[in-house]
Amino acid sequence: MAASGDASPPVAIVCVGMAGAGKTTFMQRINAHLHGKKEPPYVINLDPAVLNVPYNANIDIRDSVNYQEVMRQYNLGPNGGILTSLNLFATKVDQVVGLLEKRAAKPPDGSKPERRPIDRIIVDTPGQIEAFVWSASGTILLESLASSFPTVIAYVVDTPRAASISTFMSNMLYACSILYKTKLPMILVFNKTDVKDAAFAREWMTDFDALQDALSRNQQADELGGESSGAAGGGSGYMGSLLNSMSLVLEEFYSHLSMVSVSSRLGTGVDDFFAAVEEKKQEFLADYLPELEKRRREREQHKSEARDRELGRMMQDISVGKGGGGGAAAQTSDSDGIDAPSDDDDDDDTDDSDDEAQKASLQEKYQAAMGDNEDSVLADASFSNYLQNQQR
Repeated sequence: MAASGDASPPVAIVCVGMAGAGKTTFMQRINAHLHGKKEPPYVINLDPAVLNVPYNANIDIRDSVNYQEVMRQYNLGPNGGILTSLNLFATKVDQVVGLLEKRAAKPPDGSKPERRPIDRIIVDTPGQIEAFVWSASGTILLESLASSFPTVIAYVVDTPRAASISTFMSNMLYACSILYKTKLPMILVFNKTDVKDAAFAREWMTDFDALQDALSRNQQADELGGESSGAAGGGSGYMGSLLNSMSLVLEEFYSHLSMVSVSSRLGTGVDDFFAAVEEKKQEFLADYLPELEKRRREREQHKSEARDRELGRMMQDISVGKGGGGGAAAQTSDSDGIDAPSDDDDDDDTDDSDDEAQKASLQEKYQAAMGDNEDSVLADASFSNYLQNQQR
């Protein structure tokens, strides 16, 4: 976990949400808020298809990958172009993490005293949420961030659209799936509260009876051929049964979430959001980090076992090869059926010791190459760091 001395490591905030929920506007608001407090964050843009962003990004995927060129060269559509661009950018994730760790650390020997370590990393993601959350590249980027910094998912919800009970439940179900997919702390950010107050959402999340009443009113409105407050219905028949079932399942899910109301246009609720981020950061360090380190140890153990098995097979092949040659020679020398003494018998012990020494030397070289010491290539997962070490 990256940190500067005894200082707390910076927290990474990854903004995800449905298209049109206001993720980029929310990013602009929290970026401006932190600059106003003289605590500028480190901003990363992972949306390759956006034409312009209303903030200055420190790392921008568009600087590395040309979205239009990707679609042209690989004959892809818009979603395929986004996914492929993310895959190409994921090959540079070690360089991204290296830059973040460098900015999170204090300058050596007190050089550049005007540059203070970053406190927050904010990440904007593509509007096509599935292209990031459910792709291999999105998983690589999230896990790489979480392996070095406390990471929090900010799930942005379009509050006016969520006034429909069916849309609200769909958003909650998607948030639940992201929570269990990423295994990272999550904050529900109800955006656009200047248009629609999010008090109804908080009530539905904390009061099960209020949610059931809303489902009943929605169903009655559909049966009468009308509409529930603010949006289309969907509370009768199969949809009504599905929403009632999901409300029972998601009741436990709500208890593990933090919910904040934010207006990206007016800037209200931003302080509440950062208070929730600090709470989730401590939750990450207390609960999520031990589990993450446990999974990392298990992966390292599996890699070590695989290396040992490969080494054992290689040594066995070498022994079989030598044994086959010796057997052929023995068969040739004993073909006359006479058991005659040979001078080679006196050197058997010497040959065995030489074989053992050769095997031991080969094993040491193999382990050194596979990463069992600090000087090996695999001792540092960052290829750029490896190149720098070789140039010293």
